[in-house]
Amino acid sequence: MTDIDITRKDSPKGGRYVIVIKGDEAEMTYSRAGATRIIIDHTGVPDSMRGLGIGKLLVEAAVKDARSEGFKIIPLCPFAKATLDKHTEWQDAVQ
Repeated sequence: MTDIDITRKDSPKGGRYVIVIKGDEAEMTYSRAGATRIIIDHTGVPDSMRGLGIGKLLVEAAVKDARSEGFKIIPLCPFAKATLDKHTEWQDAVQ
């Protein structure tokens, strides 16, 4: 699956990254911790998307945004933390 659209829905207090495939929705939510940090607090992937790397794509989208926008990620969500720990090349985006 190479053409997966990831949407970021942002607000002053937080937001979420969303992937929709065939009507099913995966999401990763975050809250803001000041102007330079976000806290990833939840990642949810429906059974229909399991095994496709969807959760990793959501975390990677946050890493790309952190790098381009200059914020750091605090991974409270166990899945996000484990994924970030596996990818040493993403550590510059983690606080």
